[in-house]
Amino acid sequence: MALPDPSGPSSTSAPEWWRSAVVYQVYPRSFADSDGDGVGDLPGATARLDHLADLGVDAVWLSPFYRSPQADAGYDISDHRDVDPLFGRLEDARELVGRAHALGLRVVVDVVPNHTSDEHPWFRAALASPPGSPERARYVFRDGRGDDGGLPPNNWRSVFTGPAWTRVTETDGSPGQWYLHLFDSRQPDLDWSHPEVRQDMLDTFRFWVDLGVDGFRVDVARGLVKEEGLPDFPEELQHSARVAPDGRRTPLFDQEGVHDVYRSWRSFLDGLGGVRGGQHVLVGEAHLPPERLSRYVRPDEMHQAFNFAFLETPFDARAFRRVVDESLASFGSVGATTTWVLSSHDDVRPVTRFGLPPGTVLWHGIGPDDPQPDVEVGRRRARAAALLMLSLPGSAYVYQGEELGLPEHTTIPPEARRDPTFARSGGSAVGRDGCRVPVPWEADAPAYGFSPTGATWLPQPPEFRDLAADRQRGVVGSTLELYRAALRVRRAHGLGTGTLEWLDAAPDDDVLRYRVRDVVVVVNLGTRPVAGPAGAEVLVASEPVARGTVAGGSAAWFRADDARTTTAER
Repeated sequence: MALPDPSGPSSTSAPEWWRSAVVYQVYPRSFADSDGDGVGDLPGATARLDHLADLGVDAVWLSPFYRSPQADAGYDISDHRDVDPLFGRLEDARELVGRAHALGLRVVVDVVPNHTSDEHPWFRAALASPPGSPERARYVFRDGRGDDGGLPPNNWRSVFTGPAWTRVTETDGSPGQWYLHLFDSRQPDLDWSHPEVRQDMLDTFRFWVDLGVDGFRVDVARGLVKEEGLPDFPEELQHSARVAPDGRRTPLFDQEGVHDVYRSWRSFLDGLGGVRGGQHVLVGEAHLPPERLSRYVRPDEMHQAFNFAFLETPFDARAFRRVVDESLASFGSVGATTTWVLSSHDDVRPVTRFGLPPGTVLWHGIGPDDPQPDVEVGRRRARAAALLMLSLPGSAYVYQGEELGLPEHTTIPPEARRDPTFARSGGSAVGRDGCRVPVPWEADAPAYGFSPTGATWLPQPPEFRDLAADRQRGVVGSTLELYRAALRVRRAHGLGTGTLEWLDAAPDDDVLRYRVRDVVVVVNLGTRPVAGPAGAEVLVASEPVARGTVAGGSAAWFRADDARTTTAER
């Protein structure tokens, strides 16, 4: 069965460059530190952009580097249109964009529209103003319940655990209203019905487009609009896309009003494109199943949305085939391409995830007291999953260090943890620090080349030494060289702009076999070796292909010169 995927041109110089692009995520504080303070910065990132060009990606996406008190690693923003001194200066951002463009890389930056920092001038003005004031109208302030207003306005819970409401002390010292924060208490939610809120984001887009950026990744894209009246809802379903027994969806996320916001953004950015001479993309972060997510990428809304259903799929052939089919069908139905992603700064790294015992719960991260992975099994499976991801039609996202096969750091001691989830949960949720550990570049340098002084804002595990980029570059069979080879073949054969054709009539319990353009892909998610296409040339393989067989827990790409090439009998 052939599944259409309406991909556009593969070149990043093409108008719709994003349709098939491979985008590399840089988490600035953990990528490269130029000044030795232990925190990565923009000059450090600029100095390492050659690594991305050599890897073969098309674009770089940077997580927030804006002014922020850093209560949530920069996702609590006090000024969207300036660089925090921790990361450098505005001129450093301009130099990064210029260097990236010189290397042929597009640049995507984060925007965080759902909330601000509690140190944002707007929020400070709100706290200094009375209930019902214009200053408070930019945020979600409400009176409390109960005779004295001492109970939160509803039963909503924070994504970071605990109540989603915090009570303020009014200027006269009395207990006052409550404000909503879907995340940390230092991240108050904005009210997106307010015209000043809407205009401010357009001003932010214009600012960064003028500086030269090519697109925007939208944090918490499903969360901007809440259900009118802010009704109570079953706590276990508040952060889920599942429907309640009475048929209602969560009032916290995925409300119809978000689509009006994104249509206005798309119109605005398309207008800027005509003036600035380019197309500026919108990429949504929305944890939703493909059929709901596809509504965010209709022709007049966002260009892309992260496919978390693929990221969350276990190492199982039927599960992967199901999510691939659903994704291509859902996104294709609205004329959009699918994004494929295995990891990010919020998710347990695939090397660790695929090495854990089946059924391990991952929502809270992995700490030293949790089940530990079989890293060798996980690394083998993660390499196979990478070849699956990079062969599929559409766009792919690679999180920093994924190309090095970095595992999660699962044994960070409590005193070294920085994720606000850890503190808010009293340590019961270890949080996301394990996937945010600084990248190793040079095995024998301080901090493995991350920082000239050896300082690191999170500790690096000793196993990072042998995974440093300089230990893998040019080494046949290394994970770095696997990614470089796969990206080279992907580009040469136009896989991102192809159409997927399954070569088995029915799903196999252990094996995925499909064709994209002139490449046959065999992904063996079982333990026994299986046959590849008879006599076909191996283009890329995650493990050696002996006598035409693909080993268990591995994947391979084969050249298919004959349009009717099929796989040999197992």
